[in-house]
Amino acid sequence: MEPLCLFGEKMHNHPTAAAWRKSSFCNGADACVEIAPLADGNIALRDSKDQSGPVLVFTSSEWEAFTAGVREGEFDLAPTVGV
Repeated sequence: MEPLCLFGEKMHNHPTAAAWRKSSFCNGADACVEIAPLADGNIALRDSKDQSGPVLVFTSSEWEAFTAGVREGEFDLAPTVGV
């Protein structure tokens, strides 16, 4: 079966030889984000509790844009009312 396409690009095979590392905000928990630099210069991102699950792969420029958005609060959730 042909890999699924996303925005005209084929999805990447799971990077098995990647050197994964957890976020420094993880504090040893299992529900964390892990990243790995890949040999082709891209950056892979996955959920640590599903290590054989889906992996997002970013080019270096996509990674820079994504991390800049994180630092600027672009992905912060709106406060919930009554919680």
